[in-house]
Amino acid sequence: MTDSLRERKKARTRAALQEHALRLFREQGYQATTVEQIAAAADVSPSTFFRYFPTKEDLVLQDDMDVRLIEALEQMPAGLGPVAAIRAAMHQVMGSFAGPELDMVRETTRLSLTVPEIRARAMDEFTRAIQMMGEAVAKRSGRAPDDLASRAVAGAIVGVIMAVAMPAEGWSGVDSFEELVERVDEALALLEAGLPL
Repeated sequence: MTDSLRERKKARTRAALQEHALRLFREQGYQATTVEQIAAAADVSPSTFFRYFPTKEDLVLQDDMDVRLIEALEQMPAGLGPVAAIRAAMHQVMGSFAGPELDMVRETTRLSLTVPEIRARAMDEFTRAIQMMGEAVAKRSGRAPDDLASRAVAGAIVGVIMAVAMPAEGWSGVDSFEELVERVDEALALLEAGLPL
């Protein structure tokens, strides 16, 4: 089997697992849905499920949004400051989602913000996001991948996103994914302005 054929097959299996899982979550609820049920619906074994997703929570949290964001960040003009570049990249990435893909992003975002198990696992993803973003910010400015200033900027950006998206009481007080994105952008604008109070 050629690599491209193998990769397409993997992508189809991954998409099938996510699609069936989201359907089952809607029908039965997140907690009532088992990995075994998701695997059976996608016509794969539970061990195959775990080759794609280490946990049920990862099925909701893993997407290509981080990859898209870093790619978009790399395309931003060099003279743009790091926070402005992240904001512009975020708008570009959000604008790239449409149709069923946008529906999936909306649904996984809602689950991430409302299901306690997924919210807890999302904290690990935020740590990984700081690492990825820190390296991308360092690369943009010609610094070493482990540059302290770049990591601090990435931590501040991710901290702002967490403060808006993951308050202790849950779903952020927003009515839609789009409104959440607007609020994150508004908070990042405050960070870009030096957090004036």
